[in-house]
Amino acid sequence: MANGSGRPLSPHLQVYKLPRTALLSITHRITGVGLAVGTLLLTWWLVAAATSPAAYERAQHFIGSFFGLLLMFGWSLALYYHLCNGIRHLVWDAGKSFELSEAERGNQIVIGAAAVLTVLTWVIGLAVW
Repeated sequence: MANGSGRPLSPHLQVYKLPRTALLSITHRITGVGLAVGTLLLTWWLVAAATSPAAYERAQHFIGSFFGLLLMFGWSLALYYHLCNGIRHLVWDAGKSFELSEAERGNQIVIGAAAVLTVLTWVIGLAVW
């Protein structure tokens, strides 16, 4: 692509394909924000439990609804993803796994571990519930 002067434009996000490590880094930041927002839902539930049976019933009804369970599933996925990626950052802080092949393997481990931990938590939680 060229602008009016005939010079090429720098590649932008629509043209440039970000490496998976960069995408996981961006996702790590987004899940951090998601955890803060999801923690507000958890706080509402705890405050409602301490306030009155009617307030607890309202909170429990919302969290037990399809939308509430979907929010909680997303929150737990964000929690496990953020945890697993944070552990990988600790490994990087120790000066390890900087090679491209090791970083890609770390990407796969983070994604896989977050998915497995989330599904395992929900299977056990729903079985107990």
